[in-house]
Amino acid sequence: MYRQEKVKPYGENGEKGQLVERMFDNIAPAYDTLNHRLSWNIDKWWRHRAIAHLQPHHPQSILDIATGTGDFAILAAEKLKPQRVVGADISEGMMAVGREKVHKHQLDKVISFAKEDCLNLSFGDAAFDAVIAAFGIRNFQDLDKGLSEMYRVLKKGGHLCVLELTTPVSFPMRQLFKVYSHTILPLYGKMISHDKGAYDYLTASIEAFPQGEKMMDILSKAGFAETCFKRLTFGICTLYTATK
Repeated sequence: MYRQEKVKPYGENGEKGQLVERMFDNIAPAYDTLNHRLSWNIDKWWRHRAIAHLQPHHPQSILDIATGTGDFAILAAEKLKPQRVVGADISEGMMAVGREKVHKHQLDKVISFAKEDCLNLSFGDAAFDAVIAAFGIRNFQDLDKGLSEMYRVLKKGGHLCVLELTTPVSFPMRQLFKVYSHTILPLYGKMISHDKGAYDYLTASIEAFPQGEKMMDILSKAGFAETCFKRLTFGICTLYTATK
């Protein structure tokens, strides 16, 4: 069993979920700017790679876990043309930004948002053809429970598609990424968001999260089949796929 309570925003005592909610509410106005700049806009390409994996399967109902400001949900709606996409997140501040973006893209009839505890989703069993998540599951207080819920709401034969930030494994990218994530990332994050703690946590959460084969084992134990992973951009991001 893998648990993540030890890595928390702000280094404070208390439930990780509550601290994560507070952190994302704090940084919501600056989140998109930081997300794109800190990744040099490569995060957009990562999402496109993930959506391309789902295109042959034509999912009509999609749940975007830890949707944040809705970028993944919007891309899924535009590229996959499903009947509905639900963006679930613990942070109302992030989803408020997402709702504005969805309205600008004229996708209000397709995309809806729901404040959800991702460890205890309100949706029924087998409710979605696909479950997706981008850069969010490492924030779960209990990864096993979160993945169990994602498995539960997925239809039999449905597809899981997860993007997560990871630590490169090869020289020299591993060393370069360590320097970047421990110096430039938190400094720039503080300058834009005025919340240094959030970007100190980002680095710590990436380093603590299980990666590659370890993550595949955790997915298998949650019940998923056909688990696979692919490292993107020298291993800075990893795409995990699986089926139910």
